[in-house]
Amino acid sequence: MDMDHMIEASIESDIAITGMSFRFPGSSDINSMWQNLRNGIENVSFFSDQEVLESGVPDKLLNNPNYVKAGAILSDIEMYDAVFFGDSPRDAEIMDPQHRVLLECTYEALENAGYDSDRFDGSIGVFIGASDSTYKYIVCQDPEIASNPEVLLRNDLLSTRISYKLNLTGPSINIQTACSTSLVAIHLACQSLLNGECDAAVTGGVSISPPQKSGYLYHTGGILSPDGHCRAFDAKAKGTVAGNGAGIIILRRLTEA
Repeated sequence: MDMDHMIEASIESDIAITGMSFRFPGSSDINSMWQNLRNGIENVSFFSDQEVLESGVPDKLLNNPNYVKAGAILSDIEMYDAVFFGDSPRDAEIMDPQHRVLLECTYEALENAGYDSDRFDGSIGVFIGASDSTYKYIVCQDPEIASNPEVLLRNDLLSTRISYKLNLTGPSINIQTACSTSLVAIHLACQSLLNGECDAAVTGGVSISPPQKSGYLYHTGGILSPDGHCRAFDAKAKGTVAGNGAGIIILRRLTEA
């Protein structure tokens, strides 16, 4: 194969990122996230005893010397425009914040890419994942909600909710592979594009675990940091810190981007 054919084959298999939207602690958009990265800002919060107790952490755990009162907080998870997305106030109340935030991120990412799903020439697939829902255990403290199996089901079907709400007619797949969820989702989205199963792909992930101000218990040999600081690629690194956030990118075949 000559060089021209090799380049042509490479282009045929290349994937382009055409839009994106992020929500991370201390940054609600792409620009603020980039500034935080450039300036080396650590967006880990440290909590008071009162804040941790109000989150439902028992005294016995709080008084454990290995309990670390730190975490990466995502602000405004309760700020959801239910009317805009066609949800009733009651449906919005029982909806996992992971669903609310990722639905907003998907809308923003499509807008960033310049795509109107109602007029897009082709199908748009959804390949996303989320952490296990802790919110459903909070709302299920209401006996009326706990007795409704639809609530639990609705808070598990994230990808199909997004496809339905935004009229995305391509493949719609929930992915859960623990820490690699978003990367696996991106891989599957690329494969779907290259196989011609969709013409654009929404892909990424979300992790929001209320109550956010609850800290964690450090265990020797575990993955969590003993002091609430994450020192990536540093000789002083001792572990990671639990955090909350969401990210969506829009992918297309490069030849069509």
